[in-house]
Amino acid sequence: MRIHHLNCISTCPLGGRLMDGFTPSILERGRLACHCLLIETRRGLVLIDTGLGLQDVRDPRGRLSPFFLGLVSPEFREEMTAVRQIERMGFSADDVTDIVLTHLDFDHAGGLDDFPRARVHLLAREREHAELQKTWLDRQRFRPQQWSSRGRWHTYAGASGERWMGFDCVRGLEGMEADILLVPLGGHTHGHAGVAIRAEGRWRLLAGDAYFHHAEMDPLRPHCTPGLRFYQWMMEKDRPLRLRNQERLRELRRTHAGEVEVFCSHDVLEFERLSGRAAGVPADRRARAGDMPRAAHALRATGVPDPFAGGTGVGSWWTRDDQDAPTRRPH
Repeated sequence: MRIHHLNCISTCPLGGRLMDGFTPSILERGRLACHCLLIETRRGLVLIDTGLGLQDVRDPRGRLSPFFLGLVSPEFREEMTAVRQIERMGFSADDVTDIVLTHLDFDHAGGLDDFPRARVHLLAREREHAELQKTWLDRQRFRPQQWSSRGRWHTYAGASGERWMGFDCVRGLEGMEADILLVPLGGHTHGHAGVAIRAEGRWRLLAGDAYFHHAEMDPLRPHCTPGLRFYQWMMEKDRPLRLRNQERLRELRRTHAGEVEVFCSHDVLEFERLSGRAAGVPADRRARAGDMPRAAHALRATGVPDPFAGGTGVGSWWTRDDQDAPTRRPH
């Protein structure tokens, strides 16, 4: 299997540096990624989360809530939708056979409509609670306007499965490679999950919104920017469970550092390190040798050491999954 990292429409939240940690001013809008994965398998393409989609770009007021449009101000660029990036890589929407969702928030599920033949996999509890539309905030974050694919949803009980690296109830998915696993990570939403993928002898775990900032995974002094700390508090469904799962993720990194790479959905620094390109560049374009992604430039300007290289330089920015490998259609 081969993994591609896609940023499927950045958001630009109020608060600037208070949110992302590198924007020069708190009066500017910050920048968060929407980190999705495209996986080439023997059976077809698998997309992990979709980000915002074509219909969100074309009709944001009809599909998204005014509250979140004002708060996070998505950067609506059609070329950054998952389907357009996939097309630029030489594939088509019909090549995507399966989509795995970490959860149903609007910025993770907005592109479902762009893949009319794909089966959609998620935890049953996530579907149940999202469809209830129980609170005002639920109605802002979970958008049925994005769910025309509901007839193709395949749901899984979160109380059954196997143990994987200290996590319980982990399971494979129907009709998919055994090396793609759904890992329950509740707290942000009731049915929130991570997705683990094994490729070339190593696991990658997209932890979704289980955390938002790379410093939350610091084994000695976990911390978060004030803005993202508030945002997580505002959005959480189960605070003790969310914090417990963050600690489990830190423990995973401590005990299995050589076996698994953990990253979240919205940290620009993590995205640029793993993809090797600036977050605003579509997947088919490669940064020139010597380029440094935008967030790396901004972070270095603050005098803060590269958090992924122990302050030893920028070499780790180029440890990416898709380096120098030709794109090909799945067989």
